[in-house]
Amino acid sequence: MSSGAGILGPWAITQDGPLAVLTIDKPPLNLFDRDVEQGLHAAVEQLSAAPPRGLLVRAEGRVWTGGVDVNLFAGLDPEGGAQLWERGFDLVRKLEDMPCPVIFAAHALCLTWGLEIALACDLLLAAESAQFGLVETRVGLTPSMGGPQRMAERAGPARARHFVMTGGLFDAATMESWGVVTSVYPDAEFEERSRAFARELAEGPTRAHAATKSIVRAQKEGGAGAADAIVPAESGALFATEDLQNAVRSFLADGPGKATFEGR
Repeated sequence: MSSGAGILGPWAITQDGPLAVLTIDKPPLNLFDRDVEQGLHAAVEQLSAAPPRGLLVRAEGRVWTGGVDVNLFAGLDPEGGAQLWERGFDLVRKLEDMPCPVIFAAHALCLTWGLEIALACDLLLAAESAQFGLVETRVGLTPSMGGPQRMAERAGPARARHFVMTGGLFDAATMESWGVVTSVYPDAEFEERSRAFARELAEGPTRAHAATKSIVRAQKEGGAGAADAIVPAESGALFATEDLQNAVRSFLADGPGKATFEGR
């Protein structure tokens, strides 16, 4: 059961148990414009101030997004362009810093800014018919909210260059084979299965998930040695959590898989 928790222009935050669901709905194409940008900033600020145990980012409509309303670029000078992308990186970093699993659900075509937001999420789920593209070269631009570098992180530098420089569209199966998409579901089952997957993670040991994110980030930034250096403190702190203590008691009393978690 979902309940309304906030409408922010074309964005809505609803709650499905411990899972927060952030949805864009701006027909017909969910284009990125000032309203979408401002609403997304407000939504992410709200979620950052009171983090949920899991976050699902999704869209309504026949596409996830058709890209950017190019009117947004008209009249921008270098300073204005830099400011636009600085605001974009603020969004990306706040999503990456969420202390819970963040899952992006792409049910259909997902271009430019939508894919850059997806690449800031922990996991990217896609419907079989979904397609992806960073097509900014069509207006003489490069993707500027972290897309090329985060694509390179997942798919490798050569594929990232190919993806961006060609401005092509790539299907879900290709993106999964490249390690960008983490799971592909049949179209008819996508809404139900992506929601169930995100809900399952949100119902898990939230503090342990946050520790996993910290360890993986340390490896990404400094290699395995940097990750190793923080594991004792990150993992050690979990022994003070109610979730670990209760799960250990449950395991010893009833065997594996019986524990439930509260995120504490």
